[in-house]
Amino acid sequence: MDFLGKRPKPAQSTTTRGQQAEDAALAYLQRQGLRLIERNYRTAGRGGGEIDLILRDRDGSLVFVEVRSRNTGRYGGAGGSIGTTKQGRIVLAARHYLARLAAPPPCRFDVVLLEGAELQWLKAAFDAQ
Repeated sequence: MDFLGKRPKPAQSTTTRGQQAEDAALAYLQRQGLRLIERNYRTAGRGGGEIDLILRDRDGSLVFVEVRSRNTGRYGGAGGSIGTTKQGRIVLAARHYLARLAAPPPCRFDVVLLEGAELQWLKAAFDAQ
């Protein structure tokens, strides 16, 4: 309890904040005409990859989306947290996902950044190099 006798609010977990960021990103992308295919796709094993959102764009492209959220732009902000290692894990998971399909469609890697109340959608943010 604080000095006024009130119980402090529990700090929000990073999992909860991440889920809320994904929910906001998904709602935004759906308003832009994308259709959800899968959420939180993971590959097995240590060092595997994870894709926050997999969506289908109006042109038929498969869109692999990484969602990043930060309270402020300090330390590179939300975008600064997606380095080459993270990109590699996303690409690994995308390749794993695509291997299940008989005829993989065109695809791209997008990023949705949330900093405070601002949302930024970066189409084709990186390549599968």
